Amino acid sequence: MLKLENVSKTFNPGTVNEKKALENINLDVKDGDFITMLGSNGAGKSTLFNAVAGEFETDQGRIILDGENITFVPEYRRSKYIGRLFQDPLKGTAPNMTIEENLALAFLRAHSATDSFSRISRKEKEIFREELKKLDMGLEDRMKTPVGTLSGGQRQALTLLMATIVPPKLLLLDEHTAALDPSAAEKIMNLTKQIVEKNHTTCLMITHNLHQAISTGNRTLMMSGGRIVLDLGEEERKNLTVNDLLEKFKEEAGKELDNDRILLSE
Repeated sequence: MLKLENVSKTFNPGTVNEKKALENINLDVKDGDFITMLGSNGAGKSTLFNAVAGEFETDQGRIILDGENITFVPEYRRSKYIGRLFQDPLKGTAPNMTIEENLALAFLRAHSATDSFSRISRKEKEIFREELKKLDMGLEDRMKTPVGTLSGGQRQALTLLMATIVPPKLLLLDEHTAALDPSAAEKIMNLTKQIVEKNHTTCLMITHNLHQAISTGNRTLMMSGGRIVLDLGEEERKNLTVNDLLEKFKEEAGKELDNDRILLSE
């Protein structure tokens, strides 16, 4: 479904600020995979997402999605079939536009049958209302409300809905619950699982929570120094403890995981 072949990226090459962010990444993501990703700051997780989303061109390698080579496809075109959520709930929405207008923009951008002259029909507005109702936050009765007035949890729930209102081929979740309070984070995570399962969406999720990484989805990756050092499938994760995971990382990376935020997470 998603294949990365020898993907590498170095920022500021030939300068004192040179940073090798990705080094010969090879990854084969199957259709319907729900992959959790872990790693210290600077390990390359978000850079990998940026490469897949098309924020920059890689130095070498190929990125293939659903059989199509998208290595040189611009970001705005990839956004039609790649959904993405960020850690910051303020990203991904237009704060001065209403809930309905934000959903309309997301729908028109992702829907392959629309063009620049398309308009949202009454039937589609009713679909928006029904989908908002499933969030169980009362947003279906606030469709004319500016998004900037919503709480962080409400805004992230809306962003999740915007990214999946037309099911994407691939969903990238970059610590999308990390900035929320525990109650909101749990609700957004449950919504995520429901939507991914319902649509059979292929999903990659960066998390700082070790327990979440081995209990969510069907596969876990760990990165270090721009490389994937650990790739655990469903069978390998069975009965795996957090200590087991840390020990495996130490064996493969040649060092202990040194991210306090990860190590102190519950």
